[in-house]
Amino acid sequence: MRIAMLTPAPDYGVPHDWAFTIQADALRDAGADVTALPWTDAGDLSGFDLILPLVTWGYHIKFDRWMSFLDQLEQQCLPVQNAPAVLRWNSDKAYLAELGRKGVPVVPTLEVDHLNEAALAAAAGVLGTDDLVVKPPVSASAWGTFKLHGQDRIPTDVHGRRMLIQPYLPSVTQAGEYSLIFFGGELSHCIVKQPKAGDFRVQPEWGGTNRQVEPPAGALAIAGAALAHVPGETTYARVDLLVGKDDALQVIELELIEPALFLHCVPAAKARFAEAVLARARG
Repeated sequence: MRIAMLTPAPDYGVPHDWAFTIQADALRDAGADVTALPWTDAGDLSGFDLILPLVTWGYHIKFDRWMSFLDQLEQQCLPVQNAPAVLRWNSDKAYLAELGRKGVPVVPTLEVDHLNEAALAAAAGVLGTDDLVVKPPVSASAWGTFKLHGQDRIPTDVHGRRMLIQPYLPSVTQAGEYSLIFFGGELSHCIVKQPKAGDFRVQPEWGGTNRQVEPPAGALAIAGAALAHVPGETTYARVDLLVGKDDALQVIELELIEPALFLHCVPAAKARFAEAVLARARG
């Protein structure tokens, strides 16, 4: 079986071998032939049995090109997992509002068309807290994400941009952020991610650490409810949860495009990942 795993553009500038290699090796150990191709210049993909966008880093920087690429994959009816419709839906964090309207507990999220000081102050009033996090609706690895107070000046990088505003949840530095990883719709493992001292960002790029844990009480039900509203089946999925101010779990993000799957934390997860991918490829 020939599998194309899509990787960043050559000029992206962030090493991706740590993510690509463990996933590719898991598939190769299961008998697949895996080829790395940059998503920005993938060429003719018609000869592959499956296309995995698992390392398409940088799509948030070249978003129009990413949308066009998804259209191309869809129009050519190429065997992509997760499917282009799922990738398109998950590319913009506006899906959080959709999940909230459908009854899924999500971190309270406001969207503003043009972030400025007045919008930030108004959001503080609506959300009932002066401690806020602002983030782009299209982003990755905490890119463009800032922890602010309601009366702060807006960083130049994001001033005037469409942004999301959420309450800062202290649980991120206490309990941490939980990630439930699913393969073929079944829970594989759960990770807790914690930021380094003095930070709130849990990603490894910012010094965050991670380890395997049992899912906290209620996490599996909330994750399942969120995934039930995804517009298509998922071969792989990650649901990120935080403890809210009411001490209940809330979805902060669904990762259905190029999530870190933390296969290195759970040896058995590599085989589960490969089995789910190959089963979907076989139809």
